[in-house]
Amino acid sequence: MQERSFEHFDICIVGASIAGNYLTYLLSKSNLRIAVLEDHKKIGLPFQCAGIISQKLSQLIELPKEIVLNRVRTAKIVNPSGKSIKLFGDENPYIIDRIALDRLHYKKIKDNQNIMYYLGERYKSFEYRIENGKKYVLIETSERKIKTRMLIGCDGPLSSVGKQLNVKNDVLYASQIRTKANFNEDEAAMYFDPQWKQLFGWIVPEGNQVFRIGIAAAKNVRNCFKRYLEKLDIDIDNKIDQQGGIIPYGIMNRVAFDNILLLGDAAGQVKATTGGGIIMLLTAAKHASKCVNLCFKDGNFSKKFIKKNYEKPCSHTIGRELKLHYLIRLVLAKFKDKDFEVFFKIIKENKIERIISFYGDMDFPKTLVAKLLRNRTVLGFIFKFLVKNPVIIFKMLKLLF
Repeated sequence: MQERSFEHFDICIVGASIAGNYLTYLLSKSNLRIAVLEDHKKIGLPFQCAGIISQKLSQLIELPKEIVLNRVRTAKIVNPSGKSIKLFGDENPYIIDRIALDRLHYKKIKDNQNIMYYLGERYKSFEYRIENGKKYVLIETSERKIKTRMLIGCDGPLSSVGKQLNVKNDVLYASQIRTKANFNEDEAAMYFDPQWKQLFGWIVPEGNQVFRIGIAAAKNVRNCFKRYLEKLDIDIDNKIDQQGGIIPYGIMNRVAFDNILLLGDAAGQVKATTGGGIIMLLTAAKHASKCVNLCFKDGNFSKKFIKKNYEKPCSHTIGRELKLHYLIRLVLAKFKDKDFEVFFKIIKENKIERIISFYGDMDFPKTLVAKLLRNRTVLGFIFKFLVKNPVIIFKMLKLLF
């Protein structure tokens, strides 16, 4: 490669979903030249999200009213036998127009002369080069070659940037339809079943009697989805449209490297309990923005520096909570039908719905878990369950220590 064939940018961001666009927006306040690569021709497409987000969203970003399609007051949790519990609280999460959310910050910065979006252009690979004692990243796309000081991977759970760095996320496969139905528009429902044990089936009310209905599973997602729709008496042929997607499953991965960092789904910054990650990635993007500005201010792009100023702040905020989400999921994934029955009975008889409703938090469950474990009946159930499933104890200890 000859030097003259390179296009020069300070930063190259791969992926123009909400993670990449929000970080680009935060960095647009600097004078850094930024290239954003997106392999789809239109931002926000294809739509791949259930779109239910806690009200923390409006605390993190300026949220236009038109992006909020609905709000729900109740969470209904249904066990494999069909028994349910209903939780009420102050969370009142948003049902959002995810396409519009992805495009929100892009629209704010698309005319910035320091920012260049390359839509419909596929990232292929990177390599390191050293010039005058400084390390750079040379990036090859389907259309061009880019020379940059920093590369930021926001390119989803199967991140091509992460793959080159030997970062691999475990993933779940999701399937969803939008359809007209007669469910409660004030209620989001979660259906648990050992057949799709890694997550749950969902019913999310979009508004105007349109519902997003889907599941996520590690395997056989098509057959599981078919059985789920039959259980709900939903005819897939009456769908408005259908979506599929991939969800990272686990805890936050390694995110700091020489001249490179990972953000969002690429970094595994997704809650294992729900498959949602928007609050987490927005929080991480703020840390990433500060780190990137420090890198250029100090002229230090080393893994050690990025780890100190990005990975560690992420670990201390969202990282710990993501571990807790994963620990909860490890327990739920081992639940058999009988375990669900017993646990629901405990919740009912001990009036634990009140505790969950009062202390429940979609994103940061630490306070709720601590409150629940103070209940002797709950603690006794969890202790007996773990004794019967020692592999979970081993995974917990490995995760914590």
